[in-house]
Amino acid sequence: MWITRTSIRNPVFATMVMVGITVLGLFSYQRLRVEQMPDVSLPFVMIATAYPGAAPEAVEADVTRPIENAVNQVSGVKRIFSNSREGSSQVFVEFRLSTDSAQATQDVRDKIALVRPGFPKDVKDPLVNRVENENNQPVASLAVLSQTTELRELTSLTDQTIVKALENQPGVARVDVNGRVTRQVLIQIRPNALTALGIGVDQVIAAIRNANQDVPAGRLTRGQSDAVVRIEGKLKDPDQFNRIIVAQQGGGPVYLSQVADVIDGEKELSSYARINGRPAITLDVQKAQEANIVETGRNVRAAVAALGDRLPSDVEVRVTYSTADQVERAVDRVKHTIVEGALLTVLIVFLFLHSWRSTVITGLTLPISVVATFIALYAFGFTINFLTLMALSLCIGLLIDDAIVVRENIVRHLAMGKDHLTAARQGTEEIGLAVMATTFAIVAVFVPIAFMSGIIGRFFFQFGLTVAVAVLVSLFVSFTLDPMLSSVWHDPPETRFRHLPWLGRFMAWIERGVERVHVAYGRVLRWALGHRRSVIAIALASFFASFLIVPLVGTEFIPQSDQGFISLRLNTPVGSSLEYTDGKVREVEEALKRFPEIDLAMTTVGTEDGRNYARVNLKLVDRAGRKRSQVQLERLIREALRPVPGIELAFGYDRPIWFNLLGPDSDTLSRIAKAFADKAATVPGIADLETSDKAANPALSIRLNNDVASDLGIDVQQVGATIRPLLAGDTVSYWLAPDGQNYEVNVQLAKDHRRMASDLGNLYLTSSRRGPDGQMRMVPLRQVAELVETTSPQIIKRQDLQRRVGIYANVEGRPAGDVGSDVQKIASAMQLPPGYRLQAAGQQQDMQESFQAALGALGLAVIFIYLILASQFASYTQPLAIMASLPFSLIGVFLALLLTRTTLNIFSIIGFIMLMGLVTKNAILLVDFANRSRRAGASLHDALLDAGQVRLRPILMTTAAMIGGMLPLALGLGEGGENQAPMGRAIIGGVITSTLLTLVVVPVLYAYLDRWAEARRARRERRDLRRATRAAAVHGSSAAD
Repeated sequence: MWITRTSIRNPVFATMVMVGITVLGLFSYQRLRVEQMPDVSLPFVMIATAYPGAAPEAVEADVTRPIENAVNQVSGVKRIFSNSREGSSQVFVEFRLSTDSAQATQDVRDKIALVRPGFPKDVKDPLVNRVENENNQPVASLAVLSQTTELRELTSLTDQTIVKALENQPGVARVDVNGRVTRQVLIQIRPNALTALGIGVDQVIAAIRNANQDVPAGRLTRGQSDAVVRIEGKLKDPDQFNRIIVAQQGGGPVYLSQVADVIDGEKELSSYARINGRPAITLDVQKAQEANIVETGRNVRAAVAALGDRLPSDVEVRVTYSTADQVERAVDRVKHTIVEGALLTVLIVFLFLHSWRSTVITGLTLPISVVATFIALYAFGFTINFLTLMALSLCIGLLIDDAIVVRENIVRHLAMGKDHLTAARQGTEEIGLAVMATTFAIVAVFVPIAFMSGIIGRFFFQFGLTVAVAVLVSLFVSFTLDPMLSSVWHDPPETRFRHLPWLGRFMAWIERGVERVHVAYGRVLRWALGHRRSVIAIALASFFASFLIVPLVGTEFIPQSDQGFISLRLNTPVGSSLEYTDGKVREVEEALKRFPEIDLAMTTVGTEDGRNYARVNLKLVDRAGRKRSQVQLERLIREALRPVPGIELAFGYDRPIWFNLLGPDSDTLSRIAKAFADKAATVPGIADLETSDKAANPALSIRLNNDVASDLGIDVQQVGATIRPLLAGDTVSYWLAPDGQNYEVNVQLAKDHRRMASDLGNLYLTSSRRGPDGQMRMVPLRQVAELVETTSPQIIKRQDLQRRVGIYANVEGRPAGDVGSDVQKIASAMQLPPGYRLQAAGQQQDMQESFQAALGALGLAVIFIYLILASQFASYTQPLAIMASLPFSLIGVFLALLLTRTTLNIFSIIGFIMLMGLVTKNAILLVDFANRSRRAGASLHDALLDAGQVRLRPILMTTAAMIGGMLPLALGLGEGGENQAPMGRAIIGGVITSTLLTLVVVPVLYAYLDRWAEARRARRERRDLRRATRAAAVHGSSAAD
């Protein structure tokens, strides 16, 4: 090959090329961003709309359905989900992957703008946001605590000092503050006073709005100067609100203080936040989209440290959770895995070659290939993330394979008595075809992985291309640097271990062991070639027997990992007050104190799901400081909280078992969902089972008597305008405080007057009819309306323009995929009425789609491998002998997963697909040498025996190097190790069994195919001879005539 000859003739040039690649690689590495996962733009859009005080049914009818119908017309829509809660609507739109997210978002905004005028007037403007991946999750969560400072003062300090300091940091997009106790000017209406004076609530609201404002009046010009004229009405002190004139009666003013109490207080709490039982304010720091997650996290920590000098001594700002730290630990763990695998690989090479120079020559391929890959990552716009680093860790055993085979062949040529220059050139050229075939086969495997269908393909795109680039670079280095160094850097004579005699004896012992393996393999191969049918029968029996192991190996989408973080979702009975829920959560917090593994408990009572919901996030101590794993702790916590009455418990955010039931009628949906949930509860491993069809919230319906109301000049709008501000509260103005902050001025009934239904009946409405005294008549609500106690659903879920009920569950003691399969069987057996359907969603759906995508990638990889091998060997049949080693890797994969108690998941499947490229390598080396021997005149039997003996050492070396490179990955130690471990274990198991079977089965199949090809050739020759004989006979008879 010209590239090898050029490198050997110009060693300085070859060296400079490698140095240049290394320098560019290091330069690129410094500029690569660090992320948790690839920055994939997900085609999801969320529309959030507030409708204060509205019941879920009203939200669904007035807001959710019009939005759904509008966005359903946008091109590329795949699915529409929606949640209608009290006072809010959320619509999630999923687009097809080929859709441009930015254009789709703009199209959604345009459609919503068309239906917005038809919304009720109290509906706020819809907010349309693109939903990003985890890179848009908080990079850090902070808590502000103090034992002496009140939460109101802490809130002010947080808003004015802490938030501003954090937002000024590079990479920080925004800071979300939770648990605020916000200052508010409360105007608490006294209904009896309003009734006595004949004043309506609307008059009070209008008076406050008109009084508390500054009005620009223009400009005065005096000579060379201008003066701005404005009317100052803004109130400087909350007490001044008492002097606002609400109305004029009896020739005198009615002040606000006569009909309401003005309180400089706090906004009514809708949630509580605590850290380890202490009231606190929490902050979520969001990073900018292009920011480096690790650098942003460091900047946040630096800002927190700098705040120590600016805050009072009793105020503490604590970093409770940092995604950046977690990413950094995971990235460092993978880097350590790469280094450990590289060291093990190099050690194995040294043990086989017995030469430190050969080891250095071979081992240089690793760092150069890895560093050169950073150039491609930077050029493609990729990042350093979990998948690209995992790809590099997988490559460790791969990258050195080509160099091992090339170097071993050069050493073999040196042993023949050739000089170093000739041995380097001829040894590389002799093995070049086989090495190229093995490398291109691996590339053929990983390119389909990069282009898998579905969302999983988007995430594994960087993974597949990273491996493909790395192995291509290793091929280039093996054909240039390896032969060049072999030609100029000679191994010393046999006295290489004279300074370390014990090492020499150890190497001699290893060499004797390898020789014994050669002798044993020679005997086995001779027997196999003499008993071909028996070998094929044993191989097929082993292959089909491996399928008996499959039911014993569980399945799941993503393996469970110990993240050092547990999230508990608690809910009390529907209709429970915030105070009741808080009391139950405090019981839970007390029960959790018995677990020393819990470092931090972050509690939120009252979530977006309702006031009867709470979430307790538990940060565990580092893995080295606890004996029990996260899974063990989850089981123990579930048992510890079982005695707490009146709560339902669920772990995590995204539960692995999720089914959706869709249909037109709510009552039928509820009945079917209950029946399905009862059957699913009997499946072993099901835990925390619940449905979204909860018991209805208690509600109070005000039903207007239209005849009476019409006589009195009262309509529905007037009743709503009066009742809603009193109950839900109405922000009618803002007060500018001396600290420069604007605080809400809220008109509402006092909490004591919002307890009983009779309190509502006593509220007076302003009639349009005048009384005998000429004043507007005041009518009590009970006179024109009936107050009926009813119920209202807590949440209304919809999907694809239909009502939906979700059934969710966690798993315990069994793999999620196995539990999901059992539940799926129940779902398939359900007899549903026409118009209803039950389908898997969430992780169950993702697993099905991902497994199908992986199967498609596997099929494409096998086709590509055949195309490459057929092209390389110029034969249609020999690739079949080589590819016969592919199914034998299944035996080792299933055995390895079974013995290590690992599930079949997306990572172990990717490992199996990777094996398709790895296991053909050994067969390629055998077939390539056998072909050379056959062309040199050797018999079939001798060619196969020679190929087995000559290629056994490089096969053993590359297999051992792959196992060594995968061993740190398979152990799964450190942060995030559980996700990588299945891939390493599957590869190690598959490589071992496929290597053992390949060394025996491939020569047997090669012999069969060779005999078949010879038979075909002989038949063709006989046929051609018969045709020639007949043609000669015909020609002879013609000549005789």
